[in-house]
Amino acid sequence: MEKYENIEIVGEGSYGLVMKCKHRETGQVVAIKKFLATEEDVQIRKMAFREIRMLKKLRHENLVNMIEVFRRRKRLYLVFEYLDHTVLDELEENKNGIDWEKSRRYIFQILRGLDFCHNHKIMHRDVKPENVLVSPNGVIKLCDFGFARYITNESCTDYVATRWYRAPELLIGDSKYGREIDVWAAGCIYAEMVTGQPLFPGDSDIDQLYRITKILGPLYKSMNGSGKHILRHTKPDETVSLTRSTSLRNLFPTWSSVAIDFLTQCLRTDPTFRPKCLTLLQHPFFLQDNFADRFLSELQRLVVKESAINLLGTKRAESSSRICRSSIGRLT
Repeated sequence: MEKYENIEIVGEGSYGLVMKCKHRETGQVVAIKKFLATEEDVQIRKMAFREIRMLKKLRHENLVNMIEVFRRRKRLYLVFEYLDHTVLDELEENKNGIDWEKSRRYIFQILRGLDFCHNHKIMHRDVKPENVLVSPNGVIKLCDFGFARYITNESCTDYVATRWYRAPELLIGDSKYGREIDVWAAGCIYAEMVTGQPLFPGDSDIDQLYRITKILGPLYKSMNGSGKHILRHTKPDETVSLTRSTSLRNLFPTWSSVAIDFLTQCLRTDPTFRPKCLTLLQHPFFLQDNFADRFLSELQRLVVKESAINLLGTKRAESSSRICRSSIGRLT
């Protein structure tokens, strides 16, 4: 820590804490994640090394940039580029929602970041407004990979992320979920960005299911059995009907048909029909008015501009620039 000056603590958790620091030589502000004594706690050590392995693979302009890792006094430290603004902050500043064009730019970048993760067999598992960083130039960066896991055929039973953005398969206790849960969360975030209000603000798992089915209709057949299992374990006044529903069109009557269809695809209750991120990036929602081509060119310029002030992450910035060009080629 000798080369960094600690400015303040900006976050704490069961794993340790996050500090805002300044690099003494360059003056660059960074975020440093300090883990608890990893030599003494097996679980903390396992979590830390898993996150480090993932972050070393995830070099993309729409993912937070890990600058370096070091160990001091039996503790691991992860150094990241520092951004103090999130989509949650924007929502708190804009109670009626973020404007249409900015929301489209943001969700486009969120999907690009997730697509890169999924291509590397990694699911984020905690996509929510506060984990979506926004640079001063509007470049989106997904952060906090503490809950991220590799995509395998094995069961995952330790999912603990925020309820409002949980896909139906998580709510009914399906332990063999995959990257589709990130797509669902992205859809929830998009609706919230446009309206200023969370789409499914449930106060329990059963209330969450109720809110989902009220808008999207009954759950798919293979999920209904598990859904009934949940209903049998609820209080009498929590019993809900899974048959009555409105629709996204009725809920958002002023939205364009292409925006409604985009959100509908993100929120397919059957994960087997929920599109991959790359498919969504090629949806007419992004192709109309030549948005994807125009914005990708602008994004590349913004990434190069921001890399000039990220002195500690020069190598990562160069890699990011190559990734951006690759993504442009893939989408055109």
